[in-house]
Amino acid sequence: MPAKISRMTTQKKSNQRYNVYLTEGNQERYGFSVDEAVLVEFGLRKGLELDDITIDNLIRKDTIQKSYLLAINYLSYRMRTKKEIDDYLKKKEVEPEHIDSIMERLTKEGLLNDKQFAEAFTITRINTTSKGPLLVKRELIEKGVSAFIAEEVITAYTYDTQFEKAMKWATKKLSSSKKDSFQKQLQSLRSTLMQKGFTPDVITDVLMSIQDEKDDIAEWDALVYQGEKLVYKHEKKKTGYELKMKVKEGLYRKGFKMEHIHKFIDGMDD
Repeated sequence: MPAKISRMTTQKKSNQRYNVYLTEGNQERYGFSVDEAVLVEFGLRKGLELDDITIDNLIRKDTIQKSYLLAINYLSYRMRTKKEIDDYLKKKEVEPEHIDSIMERLTKEGLLNDKQFAEAFTITRINTTSKGPLLVKRELIEKGVSAFIAEEVITAYTYDTQFEKAMKWATKKLSSSKKDSFQKQLQSLRSTLMQKGFTPDVITDVLMSIQDEKDDIAEWDALVYQGEKLVYKHEKKKTGYELKMKVKEGLYRKGFKMEHIHKFIDGMDD
């Protein structure tokens, strides 16, 4: 004999959930509780008759709805991959067939999209960390993003962005590590940049740029030393333009770069 809904009341702790009471004959009893979404879907109302199969289906639907809301809450903190949601629901001991249903619903609603997650994750890593693209790609795959999607979205990490980030980090590292020889520091930088996930071409270009900068500083110091010696040697006999030309000629013969020579000559007026 079907039971009949005698009344429905909202729960004290959640006005989105309803307690459903049933009567069979003249006896009223508590039947079950359901989420508002399930109540609306089944059109539950006072006086509606429910057989055992329908009640079992209602309880099953409500169980899925509660698990769905768990996933929604988990998503409210940040975007998640499909794997992260799947792992979370398994941890909550949700039935496997229910998980499939929930995942399908979340995907249809646009709340689960691994490509969108990967794009947002990559941009965040670029803007907030010193990690290179290879490391970011590995993180994406570890979170369950497919290798194909990870490879596609990581193109947002351009060569210029890589170089700027790697160069900034390497320069800072060099300035705080002066106990080792310059060559040893470069070797350490190469190793660390590889660990941070920068591509080989960027690492090579950054280290070459640092090497060139170091060489320029050393050359400039040498030029200043030689230039001052030439000034001291010729200033007793030459002045003004003639002195500059004599110094310029002497520095050129010693193999210094013309741009550095001009810089030194211009500074002789100071």
